[in-house]
Amino acid sequence: MILIGRNLSPFVRRCAASLRLMGFDHEQRALSVLDHKDAIAAANPLGRVPALILPDGETLIDSSAILDALDEMAGPARRLTPESGPARRAVLRAVALGLGAMEKIVQAYYERDRRPREFSWPEGMARLGAQGAAGLAALDGLAAAAPSGGWLCGPDLTQADVTATAALDMASLVMPELVAGRFPALTALAARANALPAIGETRWVG
Repeated sequence: MILIGRNLSPFVRRCAASLRLMGFDHEQRALSVLDHKDAIAAANPLGRVPALILPDGETLIDSSAILDALDEMAGPARRLTPESGPARRAVLRAVALGLGAMEKIVQAYYERDRRPREFSWPEGMARLGAQGAAGLAALDGLAAAAPSGGWLCGPDLTQADVTATAALDMASLVMPELVAGRFPALTALAARANALPAIGETRWVG
């Protein structure tokens, strides 16, 4: 398997960490959407990351589709999202909060740092940041309610924890003002997740 994209993207990072956690042999090509547009477009016509090239040449795009396929390939013992029932819905809800926070904070970052100043929209950036922070706050509430030593959705680490960690770490990197002094339970949970080599070694350090 070949994972396309840099772990600066939280969407790529959650795939990179999940591949490690589930024990899949793979290589990663740390391509940037800014510097390697043609190579990325060859894997994904949308020019987005991540993309995952399977051994038979099939290419999967979008982190959620990639992770769904990996769960199916991993089987019951190694999958990170429960197969069915209330446990699955709980994980998917937490994942949706993490993905929503990622999307809004990435948009706020682009609004602040990538858009030409003459076209900037401070009110829009503030709203996007607030929406992203609200997603992190909801995850912080889940982390605070978890039993000691547990994870967001029960005693076992799931995709909810991988995604929440990727979301918080990305926010801390690109918009630290949204995170500083906030979300203590989520911060503690992310620290525990990052202590696992499969997750911590995927953390973007620049």
